[in-house]
Amino acid sequence: MSRYLNPAKIGLLALIELYVSKAVPASATVDILSFTASHLLDIGHSSAPKNPEARWKRAESTVSLVVTIAEFEKVLSPLTTASGIPGRGLWYAFLEKLWKIDSLDALHEFFGRCGNMLARTKEEEKRDNEAGVAPPDPDTILLSRNSPFGAFVRRSQLEFTRLRFHDAFELWKDFVRYRQTTAAYYRKKTPSFQRLSFDTVLLTGEHEWGSTVEDIASVAYSGMLRGDPIATLPVSTDDIEKLLEFQIEQMQKYGNRIPLEIRHQFHDLVNDSAMVPSLSHYLSYLDAWRAGDYSTSFDYLHRYFDYTMQNRDRLFYQYALMNLAVLQADFGCHKEAVAAMLETISTARENRDMTCLNFALNWLFHFGRAHPKITKDLESSSMLGTGRDSLAFLRSKAKESGMWTLWCSALMSEAKMSLSNGESVATALEHMVRSSEILVEKNMKGMMGSQMALNISLWDRLGVSYLSSTGCEVFLRCHAQHSVFDDELKVTSRQASMLALRGKYDEALARLEGIDSNALRSWKPSQYWHKFRGIIKLRRDLHRNNLAGADYLLTQLLQNKADDLEPDLGFVIDNLHIDHLVRRGDMQGAFAKLEALISDLREENKDIALRVRLLILKAELLDRSGRPQKGFTVAVRAANVAWRARLIPLLWSAMGAIANILSSMAEFEPAIQLLEAVLPRALECDNAVMVAQLYSYLGDAEMGMAGRMPPQSNKRREFMTKALAAVEKAFDHYSSVEDIRKQCELMSKKATIMKVAGDNVLANDYAAAYMALRRDAAQTLA
Repeated sequence: MSRYLNPAKIGLLALIELYVSKAVPASATVDILSFTASHLLDIGHSSAPKNPEARWKRAESTVSLVVTIAEFEKVLSPLTTASGIPGRGLWYAFLEKLWKIDSLDALHEFFGRCGNMLARTKEEEKRDNEAGVAPPDPDTILLSRNSPFGAFVRRSQLEFTRLRFHDAFELWKDFVRYRQTTAAYYRKKTPSFQRLSFDTVLLTGEHEWGSTVEDIASVAYSGMLRGDPIATLPVSTDDIEKLLEFQIEQMQKYGNRIPLEIRHQFHDLVNDSAMVPSLSHYLSYLDAWRAGDYSTSFDYLHRYFDYTMQNRDRLFYQYALMNLAVLQADFGCHKEAVAAMLETISTARENRDMTCLNFALNWLFHFGRAHPKITKDLESSSMLGTGRDSLAFLRSKAKESGMWTLWCSALMSEAKMSLSNGESVATALEHMVRSSEILVEKNMKGMMGSQMALNISLWDRLGVSYLSSTGCEVFLRCHAQHSVFDDELKVTSRQASMLALRGKYDEALARLEGIDSNALRSWKPSQYWHKFRGIIKLRRDLHRNNLAGADYLLTQLLQNKADDLEPDLGFVIDNLHIDHLVRRGDMQGAFAKLEALISDLREENKDIALRVRLLILKAELLDRSGRPQKGFTVAVRAANVAWRARLIPLLWSAMGAIANILSSMAEFEPAIQLLEAVLPRALECDNAVMVAQLYSYLGDAEMGMAGRMPPQSNKRREFMTKALAAVEKAFDHYSSVEDIRKQCELMSKKATIMKVAGDNVLANDYAAAYMALRRDAAQTLA
């Protein structure tokens, strides 16, 4: 196997020669140059791919170009030559140039004349003048020696002169096999073409050697003349290394696994190569890691660093430890991961590797935020300090060393910490604007996912749901192709969650189903995707009162350990579990679960929004238990914290709980004033359940005021009309999320209001509708 040259590169040289000789028409110049440059340059000039499948198109085309000449045919067949002769297109001109290389000697001549395509140096011009050689025509196209094409021609010449005779002959045989598939087409266009025209030595000696020429050809070219399958593919070490680097870059940049088709093609190339680069072990490690195969990934990681560190002492030891820590953390070995990362920090300090050190500290900070129980002793017993100190250190070091990604990440982490601790929103916005400025100035497209996710979360906390959903759409349409797949998955999940809160379950599931299937072959994204689909289906089953289906889904979701779940998913599942217990009538179990969650959040100092949500849930459970007044202190505390932290949707829920408590104390007028002030802003949150609950509380308060008015009075009828309108709106919002139980409850309230108002006909109609709802629900579940 050649180190650099292969038949495909000979084809590229022939294509460049066609361009230099002006055989390419002006209309096709851009297509030819783009095709050639895409296979010579590491970074293409094309814009970013519009979809995930297009990211692998370059690797697939590179493999196809190496394996078969058909890739050239796709590009050249539709094009004509500059001469415009009918029946003689650019594909024919290209084949004619290849078939004129009809011997090993002709191959040497081909590489020898490649130097004529290059611009002459001053020494060569001086030598030509002394020898009386005429200078080239000024209109002749010559390649600059330092241009990409010129550098490719020079290196190809150099690599060919370095080949031993055996390697040069193997290259010649590979080239003959490579172009052999075009023999039928070229024979049709060229009548003088014969069976042995591929080798002029055999063609010339046929008259002298007679029938023995077949034996000579079979010895020289094995079974190629008989049409035997090719034993090995014409691949070079350079091709293997470039494909390896490209695949590793794609997996690290986007977090996806290699598509199966490209993976099989690449394995064929590696198996046919004489040498297997050590980098292939790292690729196998990444693929096994993404696939969730812990033992195989662990083995390949050790194998890669065993090969690469044999002659490098401990220079790259910290990167081996860092990869090991990330691997162990992903597979749940958290204590081992922390130990490995601490050793990474020590080794990076010893080797003065600031890049690795800063990354390790940043990873340790985020790991500590996700798993505070595991790292709680580090802040007091190590030199790392508190989380805020670590961020300040990272921010300053990243700025000094020009690590823009880390600097941007540290600023966003500070903004997240401010929001999580319920501090000033203005401070969080300041950090976000600074990180956004760095992101735009340095054109860090890969960081847009984290930035947009933080913006989406901020607008959601501030209760501006429209901007939050718009941010999701902007990211998915404009920035998803540049970001890690995890960001795309989480933003899509957030969008699906917003749709589910409005009762659009089918549309939410369709959004999740529309995610790239190849990207979901990775283990962790696949787990997240399946769990989120399960959460949406669980929410739908709970609302439809399908408790048997909810039991099945909840059992599956609760089987995962707390450490295996993403923090946001774990909290949502716990909330739905409490809702399920309440719908089952197990209030004692729901209270026990709630108290355990409040205790855990208090110990771990988690996001203040989660704690406020649990306080509101506690007040609602007390109301369901018939003791709403006992939750007054809890609701007021939740409202106070939500107002200070600017958690606007939670603030409206807390105010609704307070209004309900006021109604239970017969303070109906303050409750109505509170709810009428809250409801217009609550509608902006696009949370159908919350709005329906507020309208239901308003209907109760209005009905309470009606009870205080004299019988048959206009005021009594007015309040009852308002109560009926509020109950109908609550019914409509509960209907949008298909909450059967609440629909039945509100329908019974409407029947009661009509009966009190003396309209027995409507009361009977509402009672019949109530029975119909219960009957339809039972038939649906059956």
